[in-house]
Amino acid sequence: MAAELTAHQLIDRHRPTLDQALETIRTRAYWSPHPEHPKAYGENGSLDTAAGKAAFDALLGTRLDLGQPGTDDWVGGEVSPYGIELGVEYPHADLDVLLPAMKAGQRAWRDAGPELRAMVCLEILKRIADRTMEFAQAVMHTSGQAFMMAFQAGGPHAQDRGMEAVAYAYVEQSRTPETAEWTKPQGKRDPLALTKAFTPVPRGIGLVIGCNTFPTWNGYPGLFASLATGNAVLVKPHPRAVLPLAMTVQVARDVLTEAGFDPNLVALAAERPGEGIAKALATRPEIRIIDYTGSTSFGDWLEANARQAQVFTEKAGVNTVIVESTDDYKGMLGNLAFSLSLYSGQMCTTPQNLLIPRDGIRTDQGAKTYDEVTADLARAVEGLLGDDARANALLGAIVNPDVKARLDAAAGLGEVALASREVANPEFPDAVVRTPVIVKLDGAKPDDEAAWTSECFGPVSFAVAVDSTDHAVQLLRHSVREKGAMTVGAYTTDPEVEQSVQEACLEEAAQLSLNLTGGVYVNQTAAFSDFHGSGGNPAANAALCDGAFVANRFRVVEVRRPA
Repeated sequence: MAAELTAHQLIDRHRPTLDQALETIRTRAYWSPHPEHPKAYGENGSLDTAAGKAAFDALLGTRLDLGQPGTDDWVGGEVSPYGIELGVEYPHADLDVLLPAMKAGQRAWRDAGPELRAMVCLEILKRIADRTMEFAQAVMHTSGQAFMMAFQAGGPHAQDRGMEAVAYAYVEQSRTPETAEWTKPQGKRDPLALTKAFTPVPRGIGLVIGCNTFPTWNGYPGLFASLATGNAVLVKPHPRAVLPLAMTVQVARDVLTEAGFDPNLVALAAERPGEGIAKALATRPEIRIIDYTGSTSFGDWLEANARQAQVFTEKAGVNTVIVESTDDYKGMLGNLAFSLSLYSGQMCTTPQNLLIPRDGIRTDQGAKTYDEVTADLARAVEGLLGDDARANALLGAIVNPDVKARLDAAAGLGEVALASREVANPEFPDAVVRTPVIVKLDGAKPDDEAAWTSECFGPVSFAVAVDSTDHAVQLLRHSVREKGAMTVGAYTTDPEVEQSVQEACLEEAAQLSLNLTGGVYVNQTAAFSDFHGSGGNPAANAALCDGAFVANRFRVVEVRRPA
């Protein structure tokens, strides 16, 4: 097919961006090519927001025809957590037709080489970035995130994570030279001489199994890591969050076509209600890479049963914060209150367990007992969410009935320090919006252990009384080792305690944040600098993003011949 976008055009357009990304993952400094404020999108951010909303509204009730081969039906059924029926229909695939079609374009994609593949991926991301406001609406109305979070996390931050994966993919593929001249001396005889060629070759088809809460943020790293390393990618969205990833697939197919490649290198696998195709897909021999975000039970099943594939999982963990002492009590409470409230705690990085010595903590406001710390934190959350408009902007909507059921049940697990309340959303009356609950538990009581050592995904946190700092560190170690953690936090002014917590996190491979009191929160990470997960504890077997996340998506094949 004739390319409308030539390699020269793509390299001229995107090579400087790739070079900056490569430099940033080396220095770990701050950088983002994707602005995270609406005013940066056009001359008038509010008009751009309105245009994005209009583009989203135009999609409602339509059929998103991607032009994929093997379409045997049309499926849909998404309902926004804000109460809107999306009514979008997507192609349902006959996999026996679609998967061979996806493989057909891999040879040309492989032969394009790492640089051109990276440029095509960056063009896809640029086209997505141009529609950020539209994507924000799609993420909002499938995940339940409030608009500003859907815009930031579903837009620029997700795009950053995708670009980060492309940069790492380029680094790992470029580590080996394309050719080498090899000469081995043989004493008095003529030397042995070979010309060697080294080609990164893809594993096969990558499968991205999307999640409900962060369809783009969690979906883009695996999608772009596999695509940039030469693999075709089949995207299987969560049934309640199809639209953002279907739009992504549409953009990718358009760019691939314009660049002269087979659009079937990226395809969508939407499913009928209740069909549950993930297990069948994950064990097909054509699927050689799997990226999954979701429940521990299915992640464990994938790791055990998808034996033909390289499996990357982000599952679940029990995130913990140790509160030992602070020199900014007000700042600590404010930071924790925001962390517990953001997106109704529906983040894999939200703190669940707050380990607080029963004898209290030292602060710049004097000694505070366990009961005082818990009560003050409850008041901080109430103050943060006391205004309903502000509460809606931070909390978003409860994404599914299971989260609400866990929230309702949590009040029966112990003494309630902060009760959850309903928040009315005037714009979306059918949205279920609830503030967090904080429950007091005792870390020395076996009866309480089952509650706080199990993940309770959603706006539920436990203030766990512990015997001492050593007891807190012991419980932290045990929790991370047995249940995993995406994040760990600690507040202390004691260098010895800091060292003890840090050593525990290094040994158990958990990402640690110390003494956060300002505008950086334990449940947020920055692409190009922070690692999301470590791959070293049960919460996830991979980190977003490092060399290990991309290096095993391809192999290097050598061809050698006499010089």
